Amino acid sequence: MEILWVLMAAIMIGAVLGPVLLRRRGGIRQVAPGSPDAADPADYGFARQEELDIRMPGPDHDLLDVLDVVQQSQSWKAASQLLAGTEIHGEVRWQRVQAFAGAASLELQQRPGGVSDQPGGQWLRVWRAEAPKDAGGAAVHAEFLVQQAWRSSTSGTDEFRIILEEAKEACAQAALLSPGDPVPYIIELSIARGLAYPREEFEQLWLKILDRAPAHMGAHLAALHYWCEKWHGSRDLAQSFAEAAAARAPKGSLLAALPLFAVYEHLPEVNLVRGFYESEVVTKAVEGALYAVHSARPDDPMLAHVRHLLVFFLVRCERWAEAMHQLVHVDGHVGALPWTVSPDPAADYAVYRALAVAGYEANGGSPATLSH
Repeated sequence: MEILWVLMAAIMIGAVLGPVLLRRRGGIRQVAPGSPDAADPADYGFARQEELDIRMPGPDHDLLDVLDVVQQSQSWKAASQLLAGTEIHGEVRWQRVQAFAGAASLELQQRPGGVSDQPGGQWLRVWRAEAPKDAGGAAVHAEFLVQQAWRSSTSGTDEFRIILEEAKEACAQAALLSPGDPVPYIIELSIARGLAYPREEFEQLWLKILDRAPAHMGAHLAALHYWCEKWHGSRDLAQSFAEAAAARAPKGSLLAALPLFAVYEHLPEVNLVRGFYESEVVTKAVEGALYAVHSARPDDPMLAHVRHLLVFFLVRCERWAEAMHQLVHVDGHVGALPWTVSPDPAADYAVYRALAVAGYEANGGSPATLSH
């Protein structure tokens, strides 16, 4: 396995992310691009690297259409209408709030404004000014502040705390405008992590979410960060939180996959440890995630999140055919863990996809044998 991951590092360093892996039964080695023996992801109908959408884990055509309208017209009204028509307790509303906030934050980063031009994301400021009682706009504004804190300042600094304190107040306002809506409290989970809420205060916040949306996968993923070793918990606390959520998950819930996210958050610094990806803890978490995927509704909006993380682990476990099956369902969108933590999500995803194709073909697979 060490040889395989050294190969992957060589591919990444050399930026060789296309069809450059040899299809050879029982082994994988690098060959020149264009070689007749090269494994080519395009043979499977996969998108070219430059065509991969890094904004979302999977398609949401209504959201993309509205984002285009908002960004072209700089008018907030289409966004308001979309959120008003999105069920408040579901995963989709949370994802759309994140997307609108992220779009405004990215616009501001790209166009900070100056003497002669307006800053990017002006439509969000106008939204809040013209419709102060719009619950959707209030939630997007709160999430925008959270993203700005994490993106534009350093954790622990005065600037960071000031922005998060403002975001906390924005969450409270959003909660008042939409009673029963879990989203303002889910947004506050990131604030709790950044401001280091004491555990009692964090648990009180978490109970408010459980009262409103007890099986909300996005909320559980946000809460998991707080319990991780790198923030305010430990490996054991994070694993206990994830396993408890999986144990009480209703039938068809993706919460059964939460332990795999806990494993991911605590990967060893050096991932060439012999046998780690065949260990009981990894195998159990992968099997739980596969079970969750197989039993979930095909239209579950969180399904793509789980499939993307499964690609990462299945490739590292050299379970090529299973990795390919996940790729068939998610290819084209890469806005999910583990790719989003990379400076170039599309490139990271393309490396794993190329390895999956090469491993699949090295063991006798082909486009003809891959079920869609």
